[in-house]
This record gives sequence, C-alpha cells and structure tokens, in this order.
Amino acid sequence: MALSSITFSKSFPANDSIRLHPISLPYQSSNLQCPIKPTFQNHSNKLLFSDICSRSSTKTKVSFFPAFFTKTQDAKALKLELLEAIEPLDRGADASPEDQQRIDQLVRKLEAVNPTKNPLKSGLLDGKWELIYTTSKSILQTQRPKFLRSRVNYQAINVDTLRAQNMETWPFFNQVTADLTPVNSRKVAVKFDYFKIGGLIPVKAPDTARGSLEITYLDEDLRVSRGDKGNLFILKIVDRSYKVPT
Repeated sequence: MALSSITFSKSFPANDSIRLHPISLPYQSSNLQCPIKPTFQNHSNKLLFSDICSRSSTKTKVSFFPAFFTKTQDAKALKLELLEAIEPLDRGADASPEDQQRIDQLVRKLEAVNPTKNPLKSGLLDGKWELIYTTSKSILQTQRPKFLRSRVNYQAINVDTLRAQNMETWPFFNQVTADLTPVNSRKVAVKFDYFKIGGLIPVKAPDTARGSLEITYLDEDLRVSRGDKGNLFILKIVDRSYKVPT
C-alpha cells in the first residue's frame, strides 16, 4: 500500500461516523505521535498521509545529538567557570566562606557530569598532579606567615602499584608516601608509611596515620577528590609518566 494515500473500499456519507483501524507506519518511535484528524476532499473518502502527521512537526522535537555531547559541553563550561573562580584564591588560602560555598556548588555540578565512573580502573588517574585548590588548612598552612608556606603542592598516584605520594616545594620540600587499598571503584583507604623531612630524611609514619580519599571527578587534565575529613581537593595533571617510589 502506498504511503501517499489510504483509500477505503466503501463509500460513506459525509455525515456518517467512521471507525479507523490501526495504521502501521514504517517508522515508529515513542517520541513521534501523529494525531489522526482525517480530511476528506470532495467526499472521495481518500485519507491523505500528510493529514495524519500534518501537525506532528509543531509538537514534536527530535534531537539528533547524543546526550554525551551535551554532557561534554556542560563539563567544559563548568570547568572554565570553576578555574576562573579558583584563580584569585591562592589555592584556597584566601577563600572566604562565601567563596568556599560557591566553589563547592560548582564542583558538585561538575561531579554530576563526571565522565569517568570507575577512576581506579582508569589510566587517567596515574601521574603527578598539582594541587590548585583545597579546603584543608593543614595543607594550606594558613597558620604560618605566607613566606613560610609551601609554594606548590603535588600529589602522585600509580594505580598499578597502589601507591601515592604528597610533595611540598619551597621552603621545606617535605614528602610523604602511602599505600592505597581500594574500597570501591572510586574510593581508597590510605595508610601513610614514610615521611621525608626536607625530602631527604626518612621517618616512619605512625600506624595511626591513615585516611581515605574518594575521586569524584576525573578527566584528561582535571581531578576532584574528597577526603575523609570532608576536605575538597582540586588538581591538574602535570606529569602523566611520574612513578611513585615503592
């Protein structure tokens, strides 16, 4: 049967009621519904296919773009807004409570479009990361004069060896290494093993030096983590090939 028209085998008077049987169309979609309001021209009892779907285009919007394109665009816009908000805050040391609240809100939106659902199974987690924002006062060292605070902080993770390392730069160059134990696909238990004073003198960490870390957002160049004490960490990748000492 041609789709251009459907002809009934019996003639009906113009004022008679007509029972229409279901019509099977070659393209069906739950997103497309064609309200049937037949129009009979010159009482010829010919139902035009165009009459069936004449109004559907005004009521139905069909998207030809996969959902992940929208998520990718959202993530890029959120990342840009987040980085701009972080830039003047000296890694969080100059953040007011209002700044912290705004950053947390932006991060939560970014976490909602996280492209890496299982970060502990992803090679994107490996490498040396620079800390660009945190709410941890112990890392920011806000109790010290500014000239005695570390200039840059790094964290390195290797998934294959389940090792991590935190590093400070000038003026003290302290370091600490840790073993990681997966709790689930994005959270690890952390047990620190050795501190290095000045990056040179090893000191065994006490058994109580433990914590946990959850990776809540991860892509090619940005990582967001949350610690067991509620602190937020935002880092950018600087060296994908870095290996943590075993």
